[in-house]
Amino acid sequence: MQLEVMNSPFNEKQADLLNQLLSSMTENQKIWLSGYLASAPALAPKTLPTQSGGEVEKTKAEAKQRSITVLYGSHTGNCEELAEQLSKNLKEKDFQVTVSSMDDFKPKNLKKTEDLLLVTSTHGDGDPPDNAMTFYEFLFSKRAPELKDMRYSVLALGDSSYEFFCQTGKDIDARLEELGAERLYERIDCDLDFEEAAETWKEGVLEKLEEQSPSAQAEGVAKAKETAVWPVYSKANPFRAEILQNINLNGRGSNKETRHIELDLEGSGLDYEPGDSIGILPENEEKLTDELIQEMGWDGKASVTITKDGEIRSVREALLSVYETTVLTKPLLEKSSTLTDNEDLKALIKDTEALKSYIYGRDLLDFVRDFGPWDVPAEEFLSILRKLPARLYSIASSSAANPNEVHLTIGALRYEANGRQRNGVCSVQCAERADAGNTLPVFVQKNRNFRLPESGDSKIIMIGAGTGVAPYRAFLEEREEREDEGENWLFFGEQHFVTDFLYQTEWQRWKKEGLLTRMDVAFSRDTAEKIYVQDRLWDQRQEVFRWLQEGAYVYVCGDESRMAKDVDRTLTAIMESEGNLSSEEASDYMKALRTEKRYQRDVY
Repeated sequence: MQLEVMNSPFNEKQADLLNQLLSSMTENQKIWLSGYLASAPALAPKTLPTQSGGEVEKTKAEAKQRSITVLYGSHTGNCEELAEQLSKNLKEKDFQVTVSSMDDFKPKNLKKTEDLLLVTSTHGDGDPPDNAMTFYEFLFSKRAPELKDMRYSVLALGDSSYEFFCQTGKDIDARLEELGAERLYERIDCDLDFEEAAETWKEGVLEKLEEQSPSAQAEGVAKAKETAVWPVYSKANPFRAEILQNINLNGRGSNKETRHIELDLEGSGLDYEPGDSIGILPENEEKLTDELIQEMGWDGKASVTITKDGEIRSVREALLSVYETTVLTKPLLEKSSTLTDNEDLKALIKDTEALKSYIYGRDLLDFVRDFGPWDVPAEEFLSILRKLPARLYSIASSSAANPNEVHLTIGALRYEANGRQRNGVCSVQCAERADAGNTLPVFVQKNRNFRLPESGDSKIIMIGAGTGVAPYRAFLEEREEREDEGENWLFFGEQHFVTDFLYQTEWQRWKKEGLLTRMDVAFSRDTAEKIYVQDRLWDQRQEVFRWLQEGAYVYVCGDESRMAKDVDRTLTAIMESEGNLSSEEASDYMKALRTEKRYQRDVY
C-alpha cells in the first residue's frame, strides 16, 4: 500500500517517510500502530516506543545488556571453526559477541563474563589443547573467582576410542558449575563425526538465549539458518582432487613406506597456508569389508538407510565408505551388548582394564567373531557404528611455490596384531590404491595455531620426526618465495640415514643456498645407542637458548605421546640449564612462549 500525496493530509516529504516506514513494518506492527494512534490522538508522545509496549522493550533491553563470550580450545581447527560460526550466527541475531581462543582471553575478565560458551577438544591423556592450557590452569587454580552471575554451556570434541573421551570439556563444565555458574544448556560430547551433535548444541544454545530476547524475529532465525551452510568444497562436500604424483620416499631396504603425494586443486577454490592440513575421506579395504559381511551373514547388495534424511546405500557401500570398522570403542561395545544375549560381552564391558586390553589392536571383524553368532539385521547393526572419520595430514607444500597443487607426506601404517595383518585405513589406501590419475576426496583443514611468524626476519626452530617434517617443507618453500631473511634451523629424526632421510636433497639444497641456516639430524638405528631429536636439541642447548632469547619461534610436529613430550621436557631442561632458572621459572618461560605464539605444536 502506497500513500498518495494528493489523497492525504501529508506533504510529499511526510508521505515518503511514511511509505518507507510502512514498507518495513510487519502486519502486527501496523495493527499496533493503528490502535495506538486511535486511542491517543491528542496525547501522542514525541518518540514512539519501538515494540508492543514499554515492559517488553524493557525486557528486550535487559536481555541485550548480557554480553556473550565464545571461547575455543582447538588443536586441529575444528573447534575454532565451530566457535567462529556460532559467533556469526549470534551476531546475525543482534547479540553482543566476542570470540577468541581460551589463551587469548584475559583470565581477570572471567569474573565480568555474563554468558560464556566454550568449544574445546581434548587430546593426549585427557589434556587440553595448547591454546587452552593457560585458561585451563587458571580455572582450576585458587585464583579462579566465584561465577554466580555467569551462565555457560560447553561443547566438547573428542575421540571415543581414547580412554579420556572429551575430558577437557567435562572438566571445564564441572569446574564452572563448582564455581557457581549456571548451566545455560547441557554439555554435549562429540565424537569424530561431530557435525550433527555440534549443530544440536548450537541450536539448543541459541534457543535458550532467544528465550531472553523477545526481539528476535522469525526472519532473523531463517537468515541464520541460511548462512550456516558449508563452503562450496568442505568436509561435507569434498573436492575430488586428481593425483598427479605418488612416490615412495624411503630407500630400498627400509622397513617404512612414506608416500609423497601431489594433488591437483585447480578449479576447487580451495586455499591453504603452510601449517594447514588436508583432510581425506578414506575408504575401508574391500577384503576386510567382504569378510565382515560374510561373518554376519548379510546380503552386501541389500539397501540400508544411512542418514536421517533417508539416504540409501547398499550394505557393502556403507561399510566401505560410510562406517568405521577398524577401531573399537567402549560406546560401540556397550551399544552392541543390547543386540545380543552374550554374557561374556556384558562381563567384559564391566571390567574396565579387561575392556581396554581387548579393544587395543582389534577391529570390528575380530569383535563379531569373538562374540557371535549374531542374528541382527544389517541396518540395525550399522546404526550403532560411528561414521568413518576423515584423516588429516599436514600439508608439505606452499601454494605460492606450487599454484593449484598441494603436497602430502603420508606414512603407510602396517602391523600384525592378534594373528592378523592390520593396515591403516587411509595411509595404506594412499600407498596401494591411489595411483596417479585417480582421485581422492579432500578438503582443507585450517590450523591457525601452527603458523609462520608474521615477520620474515624472525628466526624459527623446526623439530620433527618422520612425517612430522612435512610442514617444514611447506615453511621453507613459503619463506623462499617471500624472500624472508629470518634464519631457519631444522631438527629431524628417523631410523636410518641411507633409507629414511625424507626430502634429503631438498634440505641439502636449501642448506647450500643458505635458506636453511642449520640442520641437526638424528638417525636412531644407525648407532649402538639410540639418538633422537631431543638428544640433538640437548647437544645444541646453548645455541638453542640463544636463539630463543633472540625471539626465535619453536615448532614441534609429530607423535604426541613420545616425541612431543620428550621434546617439551628437553626444552624445559634447556631453560633451567642455560637460563639458570628454577623448575617453576622454566615452566613459566615455556608458558610465556605459548602465550606469545612462539611455541607451536602440531601433534597427533
